[in-house]
Amino acid sequence: MPNLKAIRVRIASVKSTRQITSAMKMVSAAKLRKAQDKIVRLRPYANKLHDILVNLSQSLAESQVENIYAREGAPENILIVVVTSNRGLCGAFNSNVIKEARRIVAEDYLDQYKKGKVSFLTIGKNGFDNLRKQKFSIAAEQNDLLNDLTFERTVAVAEKVMQAFTTGEYDRVELVYNHFKNAAVQQLTREVFLPVESVKEEVKGSANADYIYEPGKEEIIRELIPKSLKIQFYKAVLDSFVAENGARMTAMHKATDNATTMISELTLQYNKARQASITNQILEVVSGAEALKG
Repeated sequence: MPNLKAIRVRIASVKSTRQITSAMKMVSAAKLRKAQDKIVRLRPYANKLHDILVNLSQSLAESQVENIYAREGAPENILIVVVTSNRGLCGAFNSNVIKEARRIVAEDYLDQYKKGKVSFLTIGKNGFDNLRKQKFSIAAEQNDLLNDLTFERTVAVAEKVMQAFTTGEYDRVELVYNHFKNAAVQQLTREVFLPVESVKEEVKGSANADYIYEPGKEEIIRELIPKSLKIQFYKAVLDSFVAENGARMTAMHKATDNATTMISELTLQYNKARQASITNQILEVVSGAEALKG
């Protein structure tokens, strides 16, 4: 027969856990609403700026203007920017990104990895801890960025990556993160951040806009391309941050529901055990009374 005290302790423990998961769900929901407003407002601007960059990249390819953010030939030195979260309890949010990063290395950059020319920039403590345990080369970590995610702080990281590319430290930079679709769905995304000529293929399927460059293409290169890259980088990190809170809210909602179900089952088990205990006590009293009569 189950111990009544042990069942009571389990019920109290699960109730305490349910309070925690319910509170975490509400906190994540509040953060999600705030961050979701930002990404919804940013996406149209970022997408339009990206379209302009596509057309500008095609125009530059046909002109003699030098684009320092373009590079020809096979990439040798690779940097993969992995965006995860600082905290857990968000389902498969982090593990999916880490698995994708490892897959990219194993399938696309295995030769470079064997030469020690694949490095990671981690944004998020989960990615940093996991990749370090697996002995991958960590070029830098920017885990504190997620504690106070602002455009200015993110741009500072993007500028370092862009500078490392223009100085030849890296030939290719890729972003791996979760794209936010809704609170329950996060889409694993891989994007080429640098070089910018990788977007030329998109031009074939889109209408080329006839732009008038004022004051000139050189000034456009100095201003528009870096700005577009910074916006793209910020959008990826913000997308991941919103997706993280959506994933955590969903995970905590499921955990709260599971705790409620477990409490109901344990309560039923407790009532059955209590009823059995009372029945046994009655039987003992009746048996004792019958024995006295005899």
